[in-house]
This record gives sequence, C-alpha cells and structure tokens, in this order.
Amino acid sequence: MPLVVILHGLEGSSRSHYAVGLMREARALGWRAVVVHFRGCGGEVNLTPRMYHSGDTEDLDWVIGRLTAREPTLTIGIVGISLGGNVLLKWLGERSKDAPAQVRAAAAISTPFNLAACSRVLDRGFNRAVYTTNFLRTMKAKLRKKQRHYAGTLDLPSALRARTFAQYDRLVTAPLGGFTDERDYWDRSSSAPYLAQIRRPTLLINALNDPFLPSTALPRDAVARSTFLQADFVREGGHAGFLEGASGTRSWAEARVVAFFRRHLLG
Repeated sequence: MPLVVILHGLEGSSRSHYAVGLMREARALGWRAVVVHFRGCGGEVNLTPRMYHSGDTEDLDWVIGRLTAREPTLTIGIVGISLGGNVLLKWLGERSKDAPAQVRAAAAISTPFNLAACSRVLDRGFNRAVYTTNFLRTMKAKLRKKQRHYAGTLDLPSALRARTFAQYDRLVTAPLGGFTDERDYWDRSSSAPYLAQIRRPTLLINALNDPFLPSTALPRDAVARSTFLQADFVREGGHAGFLEGASGTRSWAEARVVAFFRRHLLG
C-alpha cells in the first residue's frame, strides 16, 4: 500500500484545504497519507530557537529516513505545496540519485522556484496588503511566543515591525538559518538550481496567474532538459487553487497528482 507524504505551505498544516484534499484522494484509493508539519506549524510552538524556512531540507530528510527504516518495503510518493514544494524539490536535487529507493515519485504544486522573484511580487501593492500582511501576522505571533529564545540573537523589536518578506527574512530567517542576509537566503534556498539533479519522476504544477510567482520565473528550460521532470504550467489556478467542477469542491491539481502517483507507484 503506497504512502503519500504531504508537505504543507507557509504557515499551513494538516488542516490546510490542500492537505485535506490530498488525504481524501489518497484514502479513496485505499492508500495511507501523512502530513509533515514544519517546526511550529502543528499547533505547538517548537522549543528551540530554530524556525522552518523554504530551503530547510533537514527535517524532511529525517522524516523519510525514519519512515523507510520502520518500513523498508514502503512505496512513497511525496507531494509539496508552495513552500513545501520548494523544500521537496531542493531535497530531491540534493539527494539526486542517492534519494531513498522507496521514494518512487514526487509532485510539487504552486512552487516558488525563485524566492527573490516571489519576494518582489509579494512585497508590493495588493499582494503586500493582503497575502504578506496575513502571513507575517502569524509568523510574528510565533516570534512573540518564543522571544525568550532570541535574546542577543535577533533584533526582536525590529522583526516585529517588519512589513515585508524582505525585512522579515533579513531580520529573522537569515540570522536563524545561518545566512548572510535575505538575498543569500533566497539564492541558496530557491529550488530552481536543484532541478537538474532530480532523479525521480517529478510532476510540477503551477498556474501562469499565480500571484506569488511571475510566470517568467517558471523553470521551463530545466523541464525541457530533464527526463525526470514533467510540467503542467496551466493558464489558471492561482496559488494552490485549481478548483474544478460546478461546485468547485475538488482540486484538479490534487487529482492530477494522485493520477501521476498511480502510474509511478503501482508500476
């Protein structure tokens, strides 16, 4: 019985609509599914200064290692959404041909392949007023809960005043993640440079009208040069939307991922 491992997006969780949808699709096939909560996203704030970020693949590596050690004959398909997609693709590229054999296929939905490009579009205009403000609200709340960990490490008052991802990444993500500044973080954590090293069948789903990523940042050249990457860069779908049908209660992308996994996990 295959296992679908789900990586949620920024500030998401197992309660996110796409996680629930993917678990529903897996259950309909009699498969198992598990959601990996990034640090601080499962309802409890983690007890160390470390926070999750778009390029942190260490926890995913640990989880897959534990799963495969516990069940050596396991067949795994991993799907990441948004930030989770970036983490997944970077990990696959880092591990390349040495990725665990149990991982037979992967899929990434609405991936921010180029973090600098994403930051530019999210830190201005409507996107900044709606999306960025909402994300930073919950991220700052976690900072407040963990502020005792950051004495002498972060300029917490300035971090809590951050109004853009650039400011937050400069003041929080970079120092906690060991990066020089926000640009160093974006450059070293973006998944685009790792795509060429992926050695597992991997489906990439992104919408051309995704407000988080300009369509010019989609990795078309990397897909064209790889025999392992398959891309569905569709005209509409927004960011992790892709609703279909009159009622709009099912995600085309989630169904597409499960169909892709059926072909590669059961073959």
